[in-house]
Amino acid sequence: MTWASIDDYRATGRRATLVCMVVTEEPRAGTALHRLAPGLAVVAAATAVTFAAARLVPAVSALTLAVVLGVLAGPRLPASTADGLRWATRKFLRLGVVLLGLQLGLGQVLGLGAGTVLAVVGTVVVAFFGTLLMGRALGVSPGLGLMVATGFSICGASAIAAMDSVTDHDKRDVATAVTLVTLYGSAAIGLVPLLGGLLGLRPEQLGAWAGVSVHEVAQVVAAASPAGAAAVGIAVVVKLTRVVLLAPMVAGVSVVQRRHAATTGSRPPIVPLFVVGFLATMVLRTTGVVPPAVLELGSVLTTLLFAAALFGLGSQVRLGALLRTGRRGLVLGALSTVLVASVGLAALALAGTA
Repeated sequence: MTWASIDDYRATGRRATLVCMVVTEEPRAGTALHRLAPGLAVVAAATAVTFAAARLVPAVSALTLAVVLGVLAGPRLPASTADGLRWATRKFLRLGVVLLGLQLGLGQVLGLGAGTVLAVVGTVVVAFFGTLLMGRALGVSPGLGLMVATGFSICGASAIAAMDSVTDHDKRDVATAVTLVTLYGSAAIGLVPLLGGLLGLRPEQLGAWAGVSVHEVAQVVAAASPAGAAAVGIAVVVKLTRVVLLAPMVAGVSVVQRRHAATTGSRPPIVPLFVVGFLATMVLRTTGVVPPAVLELGSVLTTLLFAAALFGLGSQVRLGALLRTGRRGLVLGALSTVLVASVGLAALALAGTA
C-alpha cells in the first residue's frame, strides 16, 4: 500500500466515521419520544380515570385516587413504561407547583387579619418541627418523617410531592406519607364538625380550625361543609394560606440538602426554579390581571398535573413492603394529626379567631 492510498484510506475512514456519527445523532429526539411514549400513555389514561372518579365523588381527592391507583397498577406495568413514568413524575410535579400559585392572591391572605395569619404560620412551624422530632423518637426513616411533617403541616399530597422533588428519599416513604394523609384527613372530615360542636365553635371558627388543621383542600371543604357556606369560605382561604408556606419550607430544606451534599457540583439550587415560579404566579394572581376563566383552567390543570405525578410516584411502590414498614408511620400520622389540630385550635384562640 502506497502513502497516497494510506492517506485516502484515512480520509475515507474519517468520512465514514462522520457519516456514522450523523446517522446516530439524527434520530435521537425521536428515540427519546419513543422511549417515553408507553409510560406517558399510561399516565394519561390513569389521570383521566382518577379525575373522572373525583368528579363523581367530590369528597375523594383525585390526588389520593391517583397514588392508590399507581400503587395497585405498578407491579403489573411493563418495563417499557418506566422511563415515561419517571419523566412525568418529575416534570408534571414541578409544573403543578408553579400553577398552584394561581389559587391564592396576597389580598386574600391579608384579609384574614394579622392574628389569623400568625396563627397559621405558628401552627405550620410547630407541626412541621414537632412531627420531625416525633418521627425520630419513633424510629421512622428520615424520609418518612420529613414527608409526614410536610404533608400534615402544609397541604397534604401536593406538599409531599413538592418536597420529594428536592430530596432523594425512598419512594416508599413518599407513598406511605400520602397514604397517611388520606387516612387521617378522611377521619378529620367527620371528627372536626363533631368536636367543633362539642366545643361550641361558631361556623366561622369551625371553618378556620378546619383550614388550619385538615390536610387536603378537598378534605377541608368536606370538614367545614356541615357548618355552612361561610365556614367553607373561611376554611379554604385559611387552608390556601398554609399552601403559601410551601415555598419557604421547600426552599429551606433545599438549603439544608446543599449543605449536606458532597462538594462535587451536584448540589441542588438554593431556591428551586419551580418555587420561584410558584411565587411568581401567586404575585400574578394578586395583580388581578388574570381572567377568572384562566384561573379556573389553572386550577383544573394543577389537579391533573399533580394526579399524573402522584400516579407515577405510586407506581414505584410495592404494597407488600409498604405494609410491612407502615406501623410506626401509622403512629406518627396519628400523633401529627393530634398535634396540628390542638396547636391550630390554641393558636386561633390566642388570635381571637376561635
